[in-house]
Amino acid sequence: MTRKLDIDLDYLRTTLLELLAIPSPAGLTDEIVHYTGGQLDRMDVAYELTRRGTIRGILRRTLPKSRTPTPSCAIVAHLDTLGAMVRAIKPSGRLSLMPIGTWSSRWAEGGRVTLFTDTGRYRGSVLPLKASGHVYNEEIDSQPVRWDQLELRVDHDIGSAADVAALGIQVGDFVAFDANPEVLDNGYIVSRYLDNKAGVAAVLAAIKAVKDAGVDVPMDCHPVFTLSEEVGSGARAVIEEDVSEVIGVDIGPVAPGQGAREFGVTVPMMDSAGPHDYHLTRRLLRMCAEHDIPSHRDVFPFYHSDAGSAVSAGADVRTALLCFGTDATHGYERTHIEALKHLAELLALYIQCGPTLPEDRNRRRDSVQNFSHQLDSEQLAPVPPTVLPEVGELIDLPPPEAEPDSANSG
Repeated sequence: MTRKLDIDLDYLRTTLLELLAIPSPAGLTDEIVHYTGGQLDRMDVAYELTRRGTIRGILRRTLPKSRTPTPSCAIVAHLDTLGAMVRAIKPSGRLSLMPIGTWSSRWAEGGRVTLFTDTGRYRGSVLPLKASGHVYNEEIDSQPVRWDQLELRVDHDIGSAADVAALGIQVGDFVAFDANPEVLDNGYIVSRYLDNKAGVAAVLAAIKAVKDAGVDVPMDCHPVFTLSEEVGSGARAVIEEDVSEVIGVDIGPVAPGQGAREFGVTVPMMDSAGPHDYHLTRRLLRMCAEHDIPSHRDVFPFYHSDAGSAVSAGADVRTALLCFGTDATHGYERTHIEALKHLAELLALYIQCGPTLPEDRNRRRDSVQNFSHQLDSEQLAPVPPTVLPEVGELIDLPPPEAEPDSANSG
């Protein structure tokens, strides 16, 4: 029997702010792995790490073992964020940047950053090449929006490339942009990198709710925290054979023409990897309806997620994606604490459920006899043909003319 659990909002907010305080552009994620592992340790959730640090936790089945095998499920969220890397050192001592992940240089302009060298760190600002209206006048408004039109000004006494080298700054150094979070009294949360630290906070809050309530877990559930979603790989190599369904947890873009909202849970039916699983997505939507969790359907044309990465890597799993609606994704993002609460509530409900379809207990089937159906007999019934009336019954046509006698012709 599943039940809606109370979500500790203080824990959710605190965890989100702590995650945002830890720089974690893709490729520089060790520290946030330590933090997330520490959260699981405090909740007594066992986990294992891959070589690079992807976390695969386990909430073990609490119901008595049955004679038939029970598959596992996975809830996947990514710890990595967008960022940048030093691409070149200019003679002036300014630094050219290359983005980590896919995001517009428009959102990088004016950003305060920390540059991490092999042995230390420096602060700086990302500026357009023509940064002063007193010098360039209206030319500052006509610069192209491209990464090669930006440069990093390090806040140190630098006037040449030699000065940069003396500080130990090199090509390939990581650049992390300040998150600058604000949690407002009306519940709105504004920050860089809500994608996907807000999703991670919601997953951890859901796990805490399940552990605190002591509810039954009918099948092993793996909370998985990946490290390279923003650069395209994500969950490609971390979903194991025992997993039959994967739920990705990520940001949902709010914009004109989109169904995502900053309240409730957004359930995308399809993204750039194609449709998500018919049965799993509709099961999640039914859970929302049964437990009074606001939900919104959407499709995302320019979007990929850990769920899609798992399938593209060949995992034979059902997938779904659950999102917290967010305005201005990959920029200064805004969501609402209610969206994160509803997301955590739905995840906690899902953890209390068994496999989406009973036949998923078997990895392989030798017959379609017990295979699922998406359409019923009424939906598949033949469409009655459209019968057209006789034209002669509609129009008063003249009688046909007699044909000439062929013997007398000519």
